[in-house]
Amino acid sequence: MAPRLISINRPFTKPAEAEFMRRAAFALLLLLGFAGPALAGEGAQPAAPKNATLLMSTVALPIVMDGKLVNFIYVTLRLGLSAQADAPKLRDKEPYFRDDLIRAGFRQPFVVPGNYAVLDDNRLKATILHDAAVLAGPGMVVSVQIVREQSQHFVRGSKGASGPPH
Repeated sequence: MAPRLISINRPFTKPAEAEFMRRAAFALLLLLGFAGPALAGEGAQPAAPKNATLLMSTVALPIVMDGKLVNFIYVTLRLGLSAQADAPKLRDKEPYFRDDLIRAGFRQPFVVPGNYAVLDDNRLKATILHDAAVLAGPGMVVSVQIVREQSQHFVRGSKGASGPPH
């Protein structure tokens, strides 16, 4: 004889069925009562605050040699902000960071001497940190990371530049 299944469309006819369902519901509630606070408590401790970062839009840095525009290098930067920095306020100043960077690139290109397609990363980072101290206040920007840099094209005649094979 096949076991008899309990239908949810009919009321419990036997006291044993009703007692079984009552005990099962009680056990489930008891289990959830103890497991809920334990699961909620795992993430309750605040994590150590991470310093915010500011991902700047891509900037086209001009490469000017002997008064002639010879190339553009597209750069994406991430600024590491200190714990005291107001990230939304600094995001509003991002256009000023980009403007200062482009102006500095016109005065003195950020390229490795003799190669118009490769940036001098250290000089670029130093310029950003200097400008950030003026725009945001000293110590608000603590690091600069170059996320991406890409030369617009290979410039013939640049010494030491590696380009497409002829």
